[in-house]
Amino acid sequence: MKEQNPAAAGFFAITPDGGKRRNERIPEMDFNTHDIARDACQLFGSQAELGYDWWWHSFTARNKATKEEKAFFIEYFLCNPASGGEEPVFGQLPENREKGIRPSYLMVKAGTWGKDARQIHRFFGWNKIKVDMGVPYRIEAQDCFASEKRITGFVSVSEEEAKAHPEWMCESGTMRWNLRVDKQIAFNVGYGADERMRHLQAFEMFWHAEGMKTAYEGEVEYNGEIYEVTPETCYGYADKNWGKDFTSPWIWISSNSLTSMITGKKLENSVFDIGGGKPKISHIPLRRKLLSAVYYEGTPYEFNFSKFWDKPYTEFDCREEEDRILWHIIQKARNDIFVCDLTCLKEDMLLVNYEAPDGKKRHNRLWNGGNGTGKAELFHEGELVDRIRIERAGCEYGEYTE
Repeated sequence: MKEQNPAAAGFFAITPDGGKRRNERIPEMDFNTHDIARDACQLFGSQAELGYDWWWHSFTARNKATKEEKAFFIEYFLCNPASGGEEPVFGQLPENREKGIRPSYLMVKAGTWGKDARQIHRFFGWNKIKVDMGVPYRIEAQDCFASEKRITGFVSVSEEEAKAHPEWMCESGTMRWNLRVDKQIAFNVGYGADERMRHLQAFEMFWHAEGMKTAYEGEVEYNGEIYEVTPETCYGYADKNWGKDFTSPWIWISSNSLTSMITGKKLENSVFDIGGGKPKISHIPLRRKLLSAVYYEGTPYEFNFSKFWDKPYTEFDCREEEDRILWHIIQKARNDIFVCDLTCLKEDMLLVNYEAPDGKKRHNRLWNGGNGTGKAELFHEGELVDRIRIERAGCEYGEYTE
C-alpha cells in the first residue's frame, strides 16, 4: 500500500517498482542533457578582469593494502587571467590587501575528508598555464592536467610551508592522481547558464554539473598510501562554477550512494544534486533559492527556481551545531516533492578556503564534507515514490555577514 503524504495533497502517484506510469512521466525538458560547452572556460570579457572558473571532482577510493574506504576531492581553480604574470599573485598577502591587488593564478586544490580532512594547494602563474578556451576544455600546468576525460596532478606542501605561507590557505600533505573520467548523468540547470546568459555574465555565480554522477577509474597516492578508484565503487561527482563572487548562504548536497529504504535495494541508476543559497543577477539578490535535480532509477524530477512555470517552492534550514552540520530541505515543483535531511560530522569535514576575485576572503566558515549521511523522501502526486537512505554525500554549508 502506498504511503500518503498529507502535505502533498493533490500530487499524483508513481509506483516504486518501475511501473509503467512512472516511465510515462517524462518532462518536456530533461535536465540530464549533456552540454560540454558549459564546461568551457568562461574567463572572457569582464570575467577575465574580475572572475573565477573552477572544475570540481570528488569520489571514493579504497586503500590498496587495507581496503579502507576514503573520500577525496580535486579541483582546478582559475582566477583573474587579465592581471596574471610569471608568478601567482596572492590576494591574502598583507601587502597585496593593503594595495588592493587582486589574486591571479591557477590553484590546484586536492585533499581528503575524514578524521584527517585537509586541503592541499598548489599555485601557478598565468604565464605557466595552458588553457584551451574552446570545447572540450583543457587545462595544463607542468604535471597538472584536466579535461573532460582525464585528470592528473600532484600537490605537496610541508608543515613548515603551510605555517610560513598563510596566503596559500591550506594544510600540509602530498597527493598524486591519475584518473579517467566518465560523466554519466548531468544536471543542466537551464537557460541561466545558456550561451546568451553566459556572455551577458549577469549571474554572480553560475553552476553546471556535467557529471552529477561520474565514474572515475585510476589511482591516487595520498601521503605514501596507494588508493584504487573503480567505476563501481567511486560514487563520483563532477561539476563547475564560475562568476565574480560566491553566494551566501552557500549550500550544496549530492550523492549517488543511495538505497531504497522500502525494498532494501541499491539504487544503481539514481543520483540527486542540490545547490544554491542566494543567487544574484546583476547584483540583485534572489533570496533563499535552490536548484536541484533528482534522477530516480531513470526518471527525472527537477526543482528549479528559474522554471517558474513549474511553480517551484523551497524551504531550507541549514545550521551549524557543536559537532555537526545539518541540512533540512523541502522542495516542490509541479506534481513533485523532495524532502532531504542530511548530517555530516565536523570531525569528518574541513573549512574549505577560497578568496574571491576581488581579493576578499568573505567565507571563513564554509564547511565542506564528503561523508554526509541521511534520508530523503520523494513524492509524486501526493504519494510516496520511495524513502531513500543517503550515504557518502558531498556537502557544503557556509554563510557570512555582509
